[in-house]
Amino acid sequence: MTDSAGGRADAQLAALAAAHGVATGYRSVTGHHLAVQAATVRRVLGVLGVDASDPTAALAHAQSRLWRRLAAPTAVVRSGPGASVLVRAPADVAVHARIAFEEGGQVEATRSGAPVAEHGAGAGRRWAVPLQLPADLPRGYHRMIVSAGSESEEVLLAVTPDRLALPGGLTRAWGWMAQLYALRSAGSWGLGDYADLATLVADAGGRGAALVLVNPLHACAPTHPVENSPYYPASRRFSSPLYLRPQRLAEYAVADQRTRARVDASGRAIPRGELLDRDAAWAAKLAALEALFPFRVERAGAEHSAGLQDFATWCALAERHGPDWREWPQSLRDPRGPAVTRAREELAGRVAFHEWLQHCCADQLADAQLAAVDAGMEIGIVHDIAVGVHPGGADAWALQDDLASDVTVGAPPDEFNQLGQDWRVPPWRPDRLPETGYAPVRDMVRAVLSHGGGLRLDHVMGLWRLWWVPAGLSPAEGTYVGYDGDAMLGIVALEAERAGALLVGEDLGTVEPAVKDALAERGVLGSAVLWFERDDVDERTPVFRPPAAWRAGAVASVTTHDLPTARGYLAGEHVRVRGELGVLGRPLAEEAAAAQRELDALRALLEDAGLIEAGVPFDDSHRAAVALALHALLCRSPAQIVLAGLPDAVGDLRQPNLPGTVDEYPNWRLPVADDTGRSLTLEEILAHPGLDELTRLLQAGVGAKYRAPGPGATRSLP
Repeated sequence: MTDSAGGRADAQLAALAAAHGVATGYRSVTGHHLAVQAATVRRVLGVLGVDASDPTAALAHAQSRLWRRLAAPTAVVRSGPGASVLVRAPADVAVHARIAFEEGGQVEATRSGAPVAEHGAGAGRRWAVPLQLPADLPRGYHRMIVSAGSESEEVLLAVTPDRLALPGGLTRAWGWMAQLYALRSAGSWGLGDYADLATLVADAGGRGAALVLVNPLHACAPTHPVENSPYYPASRRFSSPLYLRPQRLAEYAVADQRTRARVDASGRAIPRGELLDRDAAWAAKLAALEALFPFRVERAGAEHSAGLQDFATWCALAERHGPDWREWPQSLRDPRGPAVTRAREELAGRVAFHEWLQHCCADQLADAQLAAVDAGMEIGIVHDIAVGVHPGGADAWALQDDLASDVTVGAPPDEFNQLGQDWRVPPWRPDRLPETGYAPVRDMVRAVLSHGGGLRLDHVMGLWRLWWVPAGLSPAEGTYVGYDGDAMLGIVALEAERAGALLVGEDLGTVEPAVKDALAERGVLGSAVLWFERDDVDERTPVFRPPAAWRAGAVASVTTHDLPTARGYLAGEHVRVRGELGVLGRPLAEEAAAAQRELDALRALLEDAGLIEAGVPFDDSHRAAVALALHALLCRSPAQIVLAGLPDAVGDLRQPNLPGTVDEYPNWRLPVADDTGRSLTLEEILAHPGLDELTRLLQAGVGAKYRAPGPGATRSLP
């Protein structure tokens, strides 16, 4: 650790940082140990409420506070024998606990182990002793009263699954990856919607797919301009009304003929250009939804929670004061303040409207998952959870105590982003989560899982640590802040098990081996992407790993939404486009040469696997066959889940999102297109011969039966 002048920071500051999970150094992507500036460490400690002006005094205060507390407010343990809770009790005093189960009943725990640490002296001496828990505790959220002498403490005891299994008794399965907004149908309003999702999963289930992974469907602000990125939502707990199909609502069925005609006209008025126009779609849908709102019907089991009321209140206030609560009048920035209470009453009609929109979203998402189940899918819809939320959005307003202010999440510099990354989202406060029983995490995961059969956690490493960037500093000037990863993963796993859902962690990039090991140990699938499955000899000698050497506990795919499509990669589109936009980190010639070396290495892998014949050119006439061969590689891996992207099935060359760009590239606004660049409707995608070819390959699941033809031959499948 260095201070701003480059000198050595004192050991007391380093000890204080370690006590609060703040890193003073880290290992870079190249394996070198890099020091964090002392000024950054002090800034981050300040965000956590720690005054680092006198590190020695602050550390003593933190330790004293820790030891004065009998037990932590939340204990997360794995089910089975050997679980214990650490109790810091007066020395030589017996420790006792009574556990009241979530579903009723209780049990006692009195056996404690030998002290593992001690603090203080004389009458104030305290021991840290592990309290052994019964081996047969049911999984769930239980209430535990810990007592030692005259002291007692109530603890939320979360007993989590030791290991998850694939849903539906599956051992291996395949499915599609889809950016829902990009799947415009003849009936959708300018972009793909929940009704299109139902159509897609019904078709996929009929083909034998077990799941469809979709982009985050989180809610954005109900204002203009509409946020394009699904990974920068206003809320992760609630769903986006932008994906509603107004004509599929129960209210449309009971509305009068004149209202239905207005709704239909709104849908026809949306332009269908080559780029998706969320502003036009939302303007039309908002008008239609407002017209249907007076006909609202009661929905059995509809949510009426405090969290929903907060979200709907934020939406109503955002319509009046703008989408960033940090720019609202000061009195409205506190969701529990009297001004917000008065505003909620004044805007009661709009609050009710936005609550109703969420009920509508829940209905249509439930219909989509039901369509998947009815089509025979064992898993159905797998939802993606973004790594964070917009700092001015609904969650950031309602959960101010649980999210850190004046810092954002990002990534340190690496080979692809030499200045580091700032994702502009606030992180959870690791000190607050145990105090709340991890309620914000539980609520978020439970809400998303209520609409599907699985969950993908974007940047799953964030359960263990996140790169915090203090406001005003560059991403390179941040530092890592640690979380209780085992507790976080346990909470998510418990929610997934209760929902009978698949759990996937996006563990791409620079991820500590311990994270991958923890995912594997708990039965959480990781992510294996062909472009990254490599054992390069050096920077100039790429070597792709044979599929037999891939992880079994993973979801395997050729690419992701942030990477080139299969055909785009083979055609070098990722080099050409970045070169034209001027966002390459090195000269175009060097980038093109590196891309060619990768293609040569990929060719060697395919030839060694017998999936293409020697000399097959990666030109226009053969790329479709080579792209199929790439998916055949996935089938040869032991990965438990194999996913293919719909753009790869129809030959799309364009990737949905180009990292490192904002306005230079139409990120998140591209409908799926064929190999000529012509945008396709969902109906055309589902009828495309390329989808049938890829389906047959995935159905067979044995890539060895497929060989791409040699030069001049006609492409065919067995």
